[in-house]
Amino acid sequence: MDWTLEVVLVPVRDVDRAVEFYRDQVGFHLDHHTTTEQMDIAQLTPPGSGCSIVVGNLPAHREMAPGSLRGLQLVVADARAAREELLSRGVEVSGITVIDERDGGTVFGFSDPDGNSWVVQELRARAGRPLIPPEHRL
Repeated sequence: MDWTLEVVLVPVRDVDRAVEFYRDQVGFHLDHHTTTEQMDIAQLTPPGSGCSIVVGNLPAHREMAPGSLRGLQLVVADARAAREELLSRGVEVSGITVIDERDGGTVFGFSDPDGNSWVVQELRARAGRPLIPPEHRL
């Protein structure tokens, strides 16, 4: 039986600001932004990912303090190129850290406006073998 992680709730103070950050600066795809009398939620997906984030005011969001998530991880084929792309979009990022010379040992980080922190890990093997091939992406 497969068990797939599909959605991670990210607690934020302002849904619109979070959408602007994740869509316009980080480059996630906005899947939907739904506002009703009962809720305001947005789902965003990193390019090439099978897992999305949801920001908003669902009951589970309200149980977490905005900015309380730490170490959410994104994987890229080239950490230096990804870092430069984020810098060019105005995202404050840390320097590159090489923990281990083997594939998977190079990382950097950034935080969203509320302080939720992200780690970006380089897996060079993903360049030739993406997790979701381009022809299967939505």
